[in-house]
Amino acid sequence: MTAPEKQRRVAVVTGAANGIGRAIALRFAREGADLALLDIDEAGLAAVAKEVEALSCDALLLRTDMTDRTSISEAFAQVAEKFGNADVLVNNVGQSARERAASFWEADPEVADFLVRICLHSTMDACREAIPIMRSTGAGRIVNIASDSAFIGSKSASAYAGAKAGVIGFTRSLSRELAEFGITVNAIAPGYIRTRAMDQLPQRFVEQAIAETPMRRLGAPEDIAHAVVYFASEEAGFVTGQTLIVNGGRWMN
Repeated sequence: MTAPEKQRRVAVVTGAANGIGRAIALRFAREGADLALLDIDEAGLAAVAKEVEALSCDALLLRTDMTDRTSISEAFAQVAEKFGNADVLVNNVGQSARERAASFWEADPEVADFLVRICLHSTMDACREAIPIMRSTGAGRIVNIASDSAFIGSKSASAYAGAKAGVIGFTRSLSRELAEFGITVNAIAPGYIRTRAMDQLPQRFVEQAIAETPMRRLGAPEDIAHAVVYFASEEAGFVTGQTLIVNGGRWMN
């Protein structure tokens, strides 16, 4: 008698159209997982989906405004309809203040509100949608992307650091709540990573970032993807509530 075919894993990745999110999606595809790709950038999603499908995996493109709870809820309904399950959720979407960065007392309060919404609330909202699916199967992996700014306290990034610190605190508490259901929750705190956003910054900032990093280089998106896949693996089944700092040693400065 032929053994039943093992169901492929399904990974949901937010902010999947570019940079770290793209690298995470492709790393999971190389592991043989099907992907649900959430982002507001439709063209970027289409490009990543082609790369995923070239690796013989399914890709569900979901144009999703991660600042809108209704949009997030609708996206997860489509994930459930197509795949029936969600084994892994990677809350990658987020951004810094970028060109609007300023000292906290000088920064526009609306920028702070946006950063908390896109970095912290989006993580909570996506978890709220994924958890019932994971609990129904008695297993699951949630990986939240935080930032080493939450530990280091980067200048002109108070609201961003606060939002990412919130992601770490949320990760710890949620891991306690979900442990009994076989669901692990962990976080990764990247340092300076070579992404499209980094490339748009003045060269002097990039040079300073490299100088602040003991390994004297920027990280690659794949450096974060490797860490995500570890937390999502069977080998990490007894690891939960942790935050792994991936920043080339900048933690030591």
